Amino acid sequence: MDIAFLLTVFIIGLAGSFMSGLVGIGGAIINYPMLLYIPPLLGFDGFSAHTAAGVVAAQVLVASFGGVYGYRKGNYLYKPLILYMGIAVLMGSLIGSFGSQFFSEQVINFVYGVLALIAVVMMFLPSNNRNAEEEEITFNKWIASISAFIVGLGAGIVGAGGAFLLVPIMLVVLRIPTRVTIASSLAITFISSIGAVTGKLFSGDIPFLPAVVIAVASIITSQLGAKAGKTMNTKILQMILALLIGLTAIKVWIDILF
Repeated sequence: MDIAFLLTVFIIGLAGSFMSGLVGIGGAIINYPMLLYIPPLLGFDGFSAHTAAGVVAAQVLVASFGGVYGYRKGNYLYKPLILYMGIAVLMGSLIGSFGSQFFSEQVINFVYGVLALIAVVMMFLPSNNRNAEEEEITFNKWIASISAFIVGLGAGIVGAGGAFLLVPIMLVVLRIPTRVTIASSLAITFISSIGAVTGKLFSGDIPFLPAVVIAVASIITSQLGAKAGKTMNTKILQMILALLIGLTAIKVWIDILF
């Protein structure tokens, strides 16, 4: 495999993993379209939708773990929320990732486009985060579990951990404080990505070398992003995430429709 191609994958991984730690996502919302579109623009063969999803699944596993490690010393990892949503999203991602081998590339891109569009809409809904301290946090366990399971189904298909949907759900629907949302979503994403990687391995959709390269890049920058996220204004973090998801959704839907 061409060294220049692997270097391109490495740079994509650096950028995506930093943003994943910064805004509490696994990086799939960024890396999936970058892996699909950037290599062909530079003259490489690039990835199919299936292999891009497989590489992304490996990247999300490592990046989300690195992000969680970066938040380990704070009080932002809310264990009850991680438990309920983590178990549900793991079940969904296992089913979605195993089933993705039966879908065409067009279907996988369509699922990705739908997920991104829903995430954009939810990010612009008003969130009412009245609880600022961990001990004051309350949430509806049924809504948390069911929504996480549904997210896991779609995320498993495209090799994602689902954080780009889990974050707005936690902010808008469950009304979890922003920094707790960012840290806890990384933990939930890590659990979800275990299911996604397992399914992609069994379906043979993870090319070894690109997956290793992007995993190494994730180790380098995911914790840096998490550290930067602790000090940035929470409104700025939400705006960054909404902008990233919005631009990606526009690009994916243009390709699907035209």
